[in-house]
Amino acid sequence: MNFWNGMKKEEESIELPTLSELEAELEREERKMRYRGELGKMVAILIVAACVLALAAEMLFPVLQVDGVSMRPVLRKGDVIISMRGADFTRGDLIAFYHSDKILIKRVIGLSGEWVDINRDGDVYIDGVLLQEPYLEEKALGECSIELPCRVPNGKVFVMGDNRRVSEDSRSSRIDCVSQAQIIGKLIFR
Repeated sequence: MNFWNGMKKEEESIELPTLSELEAELEREERKMRYRGELGKMVAILIVAACVLALAAEMLFPVLQVDGVSMRPVLRKGDVIISMRGADFTRGDLIAFYHSDKILIKRVIGLSGEWVDINRDGDVYIDGVLLQEPYLEEKALGECSIELPCRVPNGKVFVMGDNRRVSEDSRSSRIDCVSQAQIIGKLIFR
């Protein structure tokens, strides 16, 4: 058998697809293209949603991690917390604030215009009234380098850690009272 005769036999054995087979193949390819398009849209939506959530977390709800023992027993080293920017806070609330390129977390004790006094036993008085602090395990005066009683300046708050023996807070002249500009937000979730 020569080369040309062999080619003719192969050509004769190739069957062309029918019209219905071509239409089915075309529909399958179109479905594949639609699926890829829908998948691409879903991925784009997920990326945009992730960016919006990341922006919201940074702008409205900063996520922080506790590194230290000054807020024990309420917060422990490694705890992840969520704060809320611009939230109103009151005495007893936990806030995060900037101090010397660090973020500190403390409890609001005294508000603007109030007098704060602490005795040797660690009892805290606000405007002469004993502050009830059920969140404390132990009271202590701790390191105190400010003159007591002290008046909280306007636009500032007096803060203290819950672990009073080791906490460096508004009792220290290094930290002093915290201004509104320093405050990142109120802790809302641990």
